[in-house]
Amino acid sequence: MEVMRILVIEDEKKLASYLKQGLTEQGYVVDTVHDGVEGLHMAMDAQYDLLVLDGMLPGIDGLGLLAALRQSRDTPVLMLTARVSVEDRVRGLQGGADDYLTKPFAFSELLARIEGLLRRSRPRVVAKESLVLSLHDLQLDLVRRKATRAGARLDLTSKEFTLLTLLLRRQGEVISRTQIAEQVWEMNFDTETNMVEVAIRRLRTKMDVPFTQKMLHTVRGMGYVLELRNA
Repeated sequence: MEVMRILVIEDEKKLASYLKQGLTEQGYVVDTVHDGVEGLHMAMDAQYDLLVLDGMLPGIDGLGLLAALRQSRDTPVLMLTARVSVEDRVRGLQGGADDYLTKPFAFSELLARIEGLLRRSRPRVVAKESLVLSLHDLQLDLVRRKATRAGARLDLTSKEFTLLTLLLRRQGEVISRTQIAEQVWEMNFDTETNMVEVAIRRLRTKMDVPFTQKMLHTVRGMGYVLELRNA
């Protein structure tokens, strides 16, 4: 299953956190960075499906970052800006942005624009399939926010649904406790808390314990992975 990854480059930390939380709840894997130089390095070093890029950034501004990115990458870019003039929007679009959104904005509009960019950058069949994540007899419907296994409905909390979405989007990949804490709870991992372990145990009880085929595995000292293994 394809992993849909978004990089948010935004120096307003509160807004960046808000966007990460909202997009994660929609099933995306989201990284955030608050500096233009670091953002450019991340955008060049990793494979992202889309960038949400602020126009005003420390280190290098949005247009400068975009110009450098476009020399070798065609990643879809949604630019955010507090500037409202037509000239500013035209400059951003001519500089390589795929869409433009003026602050302040409604999250629903941001989400709609992101979905539109992702649809245009991929075959239609992929965009449709990405709304339902699956592994073996486990299915997760992102639109209806419904999880089933072997046809039986799984009664998941909001956080458990977000956790399972993350695991399914990155199935076969070991995810650390720190990454889970950041993606699901929007917090740095505290070694003194067993929050992640508790959530994993509850999710495993619902989606694995009643079934012969186990999917959610612990990789000692590293984290957790969702995958099928031979008995």
